[in-house]
Amino acid sequence: MYTYKLEEDLDCGIRVAFKVFGGKWKLCILDAINKGKVRPTEIHKEIKMASLRVIEMQLAELLQYGAVIKIAEDAYPKKTEYELTPLGKSILPILIQIDQWGAANAAVVKSKSLETDRIAL
Repeated sequence: MYTYKLEEDLDCGIRVAFKVFGGKWKLCILDAINKGKVRPTEIHKEIKMASLRVIEMQLAELLQYGAVIKIAEDAYPKKTEYELTPLGKSILPILIQIDQWGAANAAVVKSKSLETDRIAL
């Protein structure tokens, strides 16, 4: 894990939220887990753009901060699933609002994205 040269300011609520929930694919991972206990490979099937390695790294961070719990069964082959904790569930109302905002503004963002792609060419 990265060590900061300057002390982190965790008195700011936004910084705390981004420390726990910010990061590539974390909100999508939480959304996938919200649908029930899931294995990393099942999350990967739902979020195809994310590599399994990145999903596992993000799950490790969510586990570290207590947003998810890991349930490992003593079976062969080993079966590991993740489930949201109360901390992880507490972000869901915000996640729903983000999803609604994204759906409402998708057309605008897509058109701007296409403009940027054309400029880059």
